[in-house]
Amino acid sequence: MEQKLQFNFTTTQRMIQQISRIDQFKGEWKSLDQDENRYLKELRKIATIQSIGSSTRIEGSTLTDAEISTLIKNLKISKLQSREEQEVVGYYDTLETVLANYLYIDLSIYNIHGLHNLLLKYSSKDDRHRGRYKEVANQVVATYPDGTARVIFKTTEPYLVQKEMEDLVNWTNESIQKQEIHPLIVIATCIYEFLSIHPYQDGNGRLSRLLTSLLLLKNGYNFVQYVSLEHIIEHDKTAYYQALMDGQKDRYNDKERIDKWLLFFLDSLINLIDKLEQKVKEFRDLGGYLNDRQKLVLEYIRQHQPVRLSDIVSGLQHYNGASIRKDLLYLIKELEIEKLGVNKGTIYKIRPK
Repeated sequence: MEQKLQFNFTTTQRMIQQISRIDQFKGEWKSLDQDENRYLKELRKIATIQSIGSSTRIEGSTLTDAEISTLIKNLKISKLQSREEQEVVGYYDTLETVLANYLYIDLSIYNIHGLHNLLLKYSSKDDRHRGRYKEVANQVVATYPDGTARVIFKTTEPYLVQKEMEDLVNWTNESIQKQEIHPLIVIATCIYEFLSIHPYQDGNGRLSRLLTSLLLLKNGYNFVQYVSLEHIIEHDKTAYYQALMDGQKDRYNDKERIDKWLLFFLDSLINLIDKLEQKVKEFRDLGGYLNDRQKLVLEYIRQHQPVRLSDIVSGLQHYNGASIRKDLLYLIKELEIEKLGVNKGTIYKIRPK
């Protein structure tokens, strides 16, 4: 496996920079107050719908995010008549399972089979091969926006799948445990190999993206649940396929290198981070994480600064001093305001951004 990770100096330096950027954000995200507040729940809900839509559309589905949102909301009364609807609900159930239980889902053949079985749970035509390796050779086919399809590469022959999957799972787990190779490199390599093996008759592309989320979450990249990586891949689908093809063209010989795929994978994560940072900034700029009373306190300070606690209590007569004092402590913690002076001489001002 390691020979596929031997790159030139320039490529290696670029990967180091990409990984540094991603891990820096990972650390910053951990240091933030990440309680399950209303905003994060909303972000995750949006990302979930986008992930379902994008991952199924990459494989040829035509349902829009709006149609998927309506379908999910009406699951209890909906009859899943079309194959697209069956795939969407299967992806929804599997993604929710990963997000809720990733700490307890180890990377194993048993669990991969289980996720595949859940992914195709509602697809009646897949009854025969759900959770079972393929018995007939298959190919990776790219479906483009104009409806045309193209064979991207041939995959592992059925009789070799079991061994290659066992080798892949063992290598991935051992590499993560040894920490000799950065986990992002290990995860990206695992997904490339999974797609090259294409172990199941159907559902491989969708399952590969679910496994990506699982492995990233298990390795501490928790922020990926708030912006859809699948959505980013869908919007750069041509580059996604080209990166896979670049390595796959030399499959089973010493020339196989996956630098293009790794660069694409890391760039996609940086794109995700950029989007998440922008969303959080917009939210904070609007004071969206504050409750209504805190917003009133902040606005009062903005209009009358510098102010004392007694000024705010007089100006906002519907609220008592104890509640406003708590609000001031929270606003200081959130770096919205600053406190100057002590005791009766204490004043509050908007903190310069």
